Amino acid sequence: MKTAFCFDLDGTVTKQEILPLISKEVELHEEISLLTQLTLDGLIAFQTSFKLRVKLLSTIPISKVAEVVDKVILDENIVKFIHENKENCFIVTGNLDVWVKNIIETKLQCKFYSSVAEFQGDQLTGITKVLDKAHAIKEIRKDYDRIIAIGDSMNDCSMFQKADIGIAYGGTHNPVNSLVKLSNFVTFDAQSLTRTLQNYK
Repeated sequence: MKTAFCFDLDGTVTKQEILPLISKEVELHEEISLLTQLTLDGLIAFQTSFKLRVKLLSTIPISKVAEVVDKVILDENIVKFIHENKENCFIVTGNLDVWVKNIIETKLQCKFYSSVAEFQGDQLTGITKVLDKAHAIKEIRKDYDRIIAIGDSMNDCSMFQKADIGIAYGGTHNPVNSLVKLSNFVTFDAQSLTRTLQNYK
């Protein structure tokens, strides 16, 4: 049975949420952190929150954001699993392609689905598409018999609903209750997570 492993990026593969880190560059850390937490808790719809957060951060040059993202701390155990199984691993993130493409391609070296940015030169001008994670899973399923989704926030619920197995992972912060209810497994330890994933290779 051919299995795809689909990972959320922020707070799952990374040990930090990316947008709050970027926000420090424009002294909007408190505002972005609050919006991020409300989104993780499911109190604000992801698309609405994401568009607002991107608008607030759009003054920062794309190259500067890429520098910030490149310094984000990754979970070594999860990265090791992805490297060993990169042909069957996917990052499924609501973050913008221009912000996360480099870190995914150079440090994770796997395929990915993301939101798509509009830009001119080094300046972000808008969003072409906010990723629907359920749609990403539907696309991945064309080539796989089984899909395992790993995430932590409300935005991952649609991914879990379309996957065969959902693993709520609380490595950085507690997974939201709505996601836990959709999960087959809940774990708070990266080694435990990767041991579970090994069983489905």
